[in-house]
Amino acid sequence: MSDHYVKVKVQLEQMKSFGEDAEKQGVDTDEQEVPVSSPPASVSPDPQSITIAGRDAANTSITYKHRGKSRSKPGKDDKNSCGKHMSDLSLHGSVSAHIGKNLNRLGNERTLHIRGTGKILQGRSETNGNYMTIHPSKNIPETRREDGFKHARKRRPVTVDTSKAKTSLEALKLSIKQLQWKEFPLGRRAACDIYWHGVSFHDNENIVSGQVNKFPGMIEMLRKINLSRAMRTMQEMFPEEYDFYPRSWILPEEYQQFATQIRMVKENDPTLNPTFIVKPDGGSQGDGIYLIRDPTDLKLMAGSQAKQSVVQEYIHKPLLIDKLKFDIRLYVLIKSMEPLEIYIAKEGLTRFCTEPYQEPSQKNLSHVFMHLTNYSLNVHSGNFVHSDSQSTGSKRTLSSVLYRLAAKGVDIKKVWSDIIALVIKTVIAVVPELKVYYQADIPPGKPGPTCFQILGFDILLMKNLKPVLLEVNSNPSMRIEHEQEVTPGVFEYVPSPVDEEVKVGVIRDTLRLMDPGHKKPSISQPKAGGFEHGEEIPMEAESQDRNPDDGGALPSLCLKQVYPKYTKQFNYLRLVERIAALFIRFLGVKGNMRLGPTAFRTFIRTCKLSNSNFTMASVDILYIDITRRWSGAMPDSREAGMGLQAFVESFFYLAGRRFKSLPLRGQAASLLELCEAQLESQSGVEDRRSVSCSRALPRAIKTQTLGLTNPQLCSPAPLRRAASQDYRLHQRLKPRTLRANVEN
Repeated sequence: MSDHYVKVKVQLEQMKSFGEDAEKQGVDTDEQEVPVSSPPASVSPDPQSITIAGRDAANTSITYKHRGKSRSKPGKDDKNSCGKHMSDLSLHGSVSAHIGKNLNRLGNERTLHIRGTGKILQGRSETNGNYMTIHPSKNIPETRREDGFKHARKRRPVTVDTSKAKTSLEALKLSIKQLQWKEFPLGRRAACDIYWHGVSFHDNENIVSGQVNKFPGMIEMLRKINLSRAMRTMQEMFPEEYDFYPRSWILPEEYQQFATQIRMVKENDPTLNPTFIVKPDGGSQGDGIYLIRDPTDLKLMAGSQAKQSVVQEYIHKPLLIDKLKFDIRLYVLIKSMEPLEIYIAKEGLTRFCTEPYQEPSQKNLSHVFMHLTNYSLNVHSGNFVHSDSQSTGSKRTLSSVLYRLAAKGVDIKKVWSDIIALVIKTVIAVVPELKVYYQADIPPGKPGPTCFQILGFDILLMKNLKPVLLEVNSNPSMRIEHEQEVTPGVFEYVPSPVDEEVKVGVIRDTLRLMDPGHKKPSISQPKAGGFEHGEEIPMEAESQDRNPDDGGALPSLCLKQVYPKYTKQFNYLRLVERIAALFIRFLGVKGNMRLGPTAFRTFIRTCKLSNSNFTMASVDILYIDITRRWSGAMPDSREAGMGLQAFVESFFYLAGRRFKSLPLRGQAASLLELCEAQLESQSGVEDRRSVSCSRALPRAIKTQTLGLTNPQLCSPAPLRRAASQDYRLHQRLKPRTLRANVEN
């Protein structure tokens, strides 16, 4: 230990004893200047500060002022302020790694660190009442960044349970390592901040807090049939906005309709011979997909059971690169559903076929390596090329393909804009049913985690550069290695640089956005569809796309927020979400996903939709008819009653009866406004009844009590119970509240 260091330590001890003596005497002291080195010390303009100033280490000084009885509540607090604080300086730390050895570095950085306390003193107000100020240096941003690093390292690391991660484990491990978070590969008895599941929300049934990377019902909602039904509903109301999804038929229930339509097309124009692609409802990785040109070629049976599948129009004029057909795998993060937040990865993958493309004919319909872009199929082709380059091979980055297209004069901004619109519209189509699943698994008031999820959008670019949605994967592959034959008949997994480049960034930045330490304040969102198209709506600032971590050690986010950023352009599409809110309101029993006949009658009566021409007997017939038809269409349903899709059909029927002169979109919007107005007025009546016996309450308290319930979400009976509970709670807390007001 150097003599100079000993000298400084003695001086700091003197400062400590000076503070203690002054406190005992209870005397206000003037500013005392204690020199650290022989040159004259600089005096801070702030009298209530400890200051390190000067461009040179030789000019370093510490200025100290004790505040005594002139402050309110003297005594113990001031002892903590002076004596304990100075003992921290002498006993627990030194000035920036021992003033003696690193004095020059101290002069350059001009920051004061107290080791052992985790404090970084730079122009901040300490809890003990002292104000710490550091004179500015030449490079203030660098100093602040270094302070940010040291402060961030003191924060408790985020904990991630990876015991259920499965195939995404390697990419997840790399992401956690880059973030310097803490992984629990075997799980943990105590709660973790984030749970990463490989398949579904129900991989772990015992989670009551934290965040899970799966939404309840996402697997079911993104099966081929349910996705097609959701898209069809939107196409009925917004045909032009949803023309990016191919025309589809659900088998076997719509086989006759499909066969009739194809026969009529061929009769009207014998030269037409369209091609169709058949996809099994629960299929993945290209399994079970085949092409047909005639309805008789359909394989409707699997043993003794009918095959549930979707048949779609085949896109026969795709965009080609190197004479090969390809599709885009784009990663999309749904950060939350309420409010709806959507992020799109700026980088994605392109997957190429391994045989030159030819328009489909009867001869080449079975050539899967020519028509199907699925990686899991083409990887078994002898022409598949594994490449370490991002711009060559059978799997490439999206940016390399877009760069190549831009070199040919393609408007890449227009392509990206169309893709973003496709993603937002697709999510808007599936969110209504997801909310029904969510309230069933995590009812309001029940402890449970919040959810987020990464989806894989498969998009095909047509020859005219229009994007077409092929499907959405609830569990996109996050594997960062590929299977390769190292010797004849012997395969092993080897690293895939292209996959690692894209997927690790997506997972890492998803975790950064979900970091509980960087939670943004919730944005006030309008009710779904509550604003007119084109009306200005408050949205998050562009800063969301910036690095949420302090200091910039990690690259900027590869995920771009697209909603609520573009709320103004797309919020008018959220009509079905408002219908789903009505459906959820009248479900009644928590955890239920089906509307019973009594609940449906209550909906009709509450919204005053019955009249002399549409009696309650007609309501019962409508319920039975629609429910029976949908039960036949969904034979695997475990619950009896009317599901959301059946309720939407009945809602469209009721809207058509009442507003015959309007198109379907206008009919649905008009009936929604009517129902919401009726529910709001009735909720107001219930509110007045519930507080009629509490006239002694102050007006402000009445307003607060009523504001605790939302008429858009609560039914009348829970509304009355909540209001009475709030009143009783107010009566219990009222005396304490009054005393608190007096003290303040």
